Amino acid sequence: MLAGGETVLVAVSGGADSVALLYLLSCLAADWQLRLHALHVDHQLRAESAADADFVRALGTRLGVPVDVTTVAVDRRESLEAAARAARYAALEACAARVGAARIAVGHTADDQGETVLMRLVQGAGVRGLAGIPPVRGAIIRPLIEVRRSALESELASAGLSWVDDASNRNPKFLRNRIRHELLPLLADSYNPEVKAALARVASLARETVGALDRAAEGELDRLAVWADGAATVRLDALRALPRPVAAEVLRQVAARLGSRAPLRAWTHRGLKRVLSVPAPRRAFRLGGVTVEVSGALGRLASAPPPALIERMVAVPGRTELPEIGQALEARLVGADAYAIPREPGRVAFDADELATPLVVRARRRGERFVAFGGAERRLKTLLIEAKVPRWDRSRVPVIEAGGTIVWIGRLRRGAAGRVTARTRRVLELALVPLAQPDRPQ
Repeated sequence: MLAGGETVLVAVSGGADSVALLYLLSCLAADWQLRLHALHVDHQLRAESAADADFVRALGTRLGVPVDVTTVAVDRRESLEAAARAARYAALEACAARVGAARIAVGHTADDQGETVLMRLVQGAGVRGLAGIPPVRGAIIRPLIEVRRSALESELASAGLSWVDDASNRNPKFLRNRIRHELLPLLADSYNPEVKAALARVASLARETVGALDRAAEGELDRLAVWADGAATVRLDALRALPRPVAAEVLRQVAARLGSRAPLRAWTHRGLKRVLSVPAPRRAFRLGGVTVEVSGALGRLASAPPPALIERMVAVPGRTELPEIGQALEARLVGADAYAIPREPGRVAFDADELATPLVVRARRRGERFVAFGGAERRLKTLLIEAKVPRWDRSRVPVIEAGGTIVWIGRLRRGAAGRVTARTRRVLELALVPLAQPDRPQ
C-alpha cells in the first residue's frame, strides 16, 4: 500500500474509522516520511454536517495535519448512497491531484468488509461481488481493511480522541444498516460468533479467484482483441470457445481499457449473453459506458461510434485526404498508350472522357443501389454484407460518384461507367492509400 515517502490524502468524515485512520497514519508519518493531507467532504445531507466539518478541522489542528473541506451536491434522483459515494470519490480525486497525493487513504474496516460481502450475498452477487472491498484499487488504499472497528475505538479511547456518530448510519431504510444492526447480530448470536471474520475470509478467497480470472482473461484479451480507433474487435467464435466467466471478464477488461468507470460486475454477463445470442442483436447497445455491436462473426466494443466519412469533392488530378478513415484518395490523369489496368483492389482506372462531373467521395446512403461492372443493379447494402464489411464500418467505406452515378465502392467493386477500352485516350486512375503515405509521383 505504502512504500514510504508518499504524499497521502486521507478521507476523514469524523466517524471512528476515519479518525482512527488519520491518527494512526500521523503516528507513522515521521518514520515512514509520509506527507499527510486530510479532506472532509460535506454532502449537505444532514443539518449537522457543518459541525462535522468543524470537528475534522479541529482534529487536523491537533494532529498537525492540514485539512481541506469541500462541499458537494448529491444527485437525489438516483440511489442516495451511490450518488453520495460518486460525489465523494470525485472530490477526493480532485483534491489528490491538487495537493500532489499519490495515494488516497479511506477508512474501511474488517466490519465494513463483512457487511459488504453479506450484503452482496443477499443480493445474489457472483464471485467478483463476493471479493468485497479491495485493499488497494488504483490510488485508493484501505490500511484498516483487516482491523475490527472495536479495536479502533479502543485505540482512540486510549489516545483520548473522540469521534462523531452519524445518525444516518442507523437509518433502517438503507440495506447496509439493516445488515449491520439486524442480520449480522442475528448470525453472530445464533450461528457463528465470528461471522464477520468468516465473511472476511470469503472475501479473501474470492479475491484470489478473481485475481486468477483477471490474469487468464488478460492473456485472452491480448490474444483475441484487435485494437483500432478507440475500439476493440473480437471474433465471436473465439469468445464462445472460452469458459463463460473468462469471456465475461474479457468484456469487462475491454470496457475498463476504454475508460468505463461504471460498476462492471453483472453487466458483463448480461452483455455476453446478448453478444453471443442467436440471432445476433441487430442494433448497437450500451452497457457499462461502452457501445457494444455485433456484425457477422465479429463483436465490437467502443467508447464512441467511429466517425462516418464526410462528403468531399475529389481533386483531379490531386490528393483528397479522408482523415476520419485514415486514408487519402489520389487521382491522376495519364495517357492510355501502354497503360496497364491495375489489379490491386485499392486502385481502379476509368476512361476520363466518359465520366461525368463532378467527382465526389462520400459515405453510402440508405436504400442506395449500384450497378457493378459486369453485373446487374443491386442494393449497396447487400454488396457490403457479402463483402463481410462489419456494420460499424459501412458508413466509412468510400463511395465515389461521377455526376451522381456511383463508379467505385472503394477497394470492393467498380461500377459499369467509364470502362477503359481500345478507344480510350485518357485514363483517370484512382487509388486509396494510407493517409501517411506520400503522394505518388504524377
